[in-house]
Amino acid sequence: MGAPVVHFEIGCREKDETASFYEQAFGWATEEYGPSGKLIDTQADRGVHGHITALGHEPHNYVLVYIEVDDIDASAAAVSEAGGEILIGPLEIPGQGRRFAWFKDPAGNTLGMISPN
Repeated sequence: MGAPVVHFEIGCREKDETASFYEQAFGWATEEYGPSGKLIDTQADRGVHGHITALGHEPHNYVLVYIEVDDIDASAAAVSEAGGEILIGPLEIPGQGRRFAWFKDPAGNTLGMISPN
């Protein structure tokens, strides 16, 4: 299958204010996604969609891309073996039947992994 980039996430302190910025600046559409998030529809027929999250704690400001992997546990082990560091997870996404993890690569970049539906 490979490991495509399938999703992005924009972290912030205030989700409504952040969503309004992207709606005005780029014409994106957003809708509520749980108590701390908004789904993003970029209104494009290509590229990937994402979401905005106000975690309520650090980190507040971040941007992540998510790489889809078939076996998130094996991929987390591979990240560690290759010199990366698992920061969060793998954890279940409530109600979705998917799992995600955040990791740091050896250069210090933070990215995400997500299992398919």
